[in-house]
Amino acid sequence: MKVSCLQMNMELGNTAKNLAHAKELICEAMRESPDVLVLPETWNTGFFPKERLFELSKGACDGVKDCIGGLAREYGVNIVAGSVSNVRGNSIYNTAMVFNRDGVCIAQYDKTHLFTPMGEDSYYTPGTHLCRFALDGIQCGIVICYDVRFPELIRTLALQGLDMLFVVSQWPKTRTFHLRTLTTARAIENQMFVVCCNSCGTADNTVFGGSSAVINPLGETLSLAGEGEEIISAECNMDMLAEIRGSIPVFRDRRQELYSSQ
Repeated sequence: MKVSCLQMNMELGNTAKNLAHAKELICEAMRESPDVLVLPETWNTGFFPKERLFELSKGACDGVKDCIGGLAREYGVNIVAGSVSNVRGNSIYNTAMVFNRDGVCIAQYDKTHLFTPMGEDSYYTPGTHLCRFALDGIQCGIVICYDVRFPELIRTLALQGLDMLFVVSQWPKTRTFHLRTLTTARAIENQMFVVCCNSCGTADNTVFGGSSAVINPLGETLSLAGEGEEIISAECNMDMLAEIRGSIPVFRDRRQELYSSQ
């Protein structure tokens, strides 16, 4: 499976410009004929314009389904459409969407761990469910940014039979080392591919660090972005999963009776 990450620079609060730019990047990425395209977190609004967030987030999911779903169908490609700030009822959610090659939205996930240091919890409502789906027969899951700091969330997904995890993020440059370390650890400990698509550029006083990466189950980085806007791609050899899991059978050797649920 060939995966391409669209490490996107967005303009805070300019949803029309960001949507148009996402379309441009998708069209550019298709020159490499990937099987899966991946966008970063909250690419419609940036992270995040507090003053007008509710207004800017209205109808976001419908717009993404029409536009990004339409591109998935047009190009015959799977698209992990990052996440968008989106209104449901009277609440704002940080919602990821996944489209198959027919342009059908096959999965939605609301970010479950909101980043309290930047006040995300004061504006967004947390999700209540995890998310697993299949792309071209490969079992996948998705988490959003801060979620990757919670290994129990990802291990729960892994125990359901995950082969590839998508991490979409708006991770700051000051903690790029954390992002690289955490995504690599999640790949090694769960013996799966991890595809991380981060943003870049500046929003208010925060500089986002790029460094999107595709990591194999051995913790080896197959492709790594720099700090600016770019598209990276990597071939993921799914055949290696059986060998790795057979040679180091961590799931078979787990001692569930000793693990606390607290």
